[in-house]
Amino acid sequence: MLQYKIVPVTPFEQNCSLLWCDVSRKAAVVDPGGDVDRIAAAIDQLGLTVEKILLTHGHIDHAGGTAELARRLAVPVEGPEKEERFWIDALPQQSKMFGFPQVETFTPDRWLADGDTVTVGQETLDVLHCPGHTPGHVVFFSSSARLAVVGDVLFAGSIGRTDFPRGSHADLVQSIRGKLWPLGNDVSFIPGHGPMSTFGEERDSNPYVGDYA
Repeated sequence: MLQYKIVPVTPFEQNCSLLWCDVSRKAAVVDPGGDVDRIAAAIDQLGLTVEKILLTHGHIDHAGGTAELARRLAVPVEGPEKEERFWIDALPQQSKMFGFPQVETFTPDRWLADGDTVTVGQETLDVLHCPGHTPGHVVFFSSSARLAVVGDVLFAGSIGRTDFPRGSHADLVQSIRGKLWPLGNDVSFIPGHGPMSTFGEERDSNPYVGDYA
């Protein structure tokens, strides 16, 4: 079964997630935005063997620690979708804009596309391309664990911002209603910020994309 632990990082309190297969103890780090020592300490505490880094999108609070962590752990980077290249290339400028420590840019070892899968130990996650917040944003979904890691697409009671370059409110709403809701009301999700929720709960009450919005 897929297990998870949320490790909040950066002044933006971004939900970096450790996902691991409880049979093999092999793990992936999703969205290491910064505070790499804190992430490494959580990995050690859980006794995990990290085999890759997964990225939902290229904003600095999600991707800022990627180059350093990948080098430290000697692991590949998978994701996001290739339309995020301009955000990843702009990481040094993003660090200045938001007052982050200077970070390095990088090229993912594998760009992901809608319909791809990624593995974490013996577990397999589906990749859903969910543009709107950013053009190449992806979501990771475990059918067996009924768990989705949605980055900044959806939050408990809210949705992602769409006022960034190449953001689109219409695309974001379509991503949520067309890609996420069909996965099932019972699916729990880890958002990029804030508390977890379920798709069913958001369909009932989310003022932006709920069934009564």
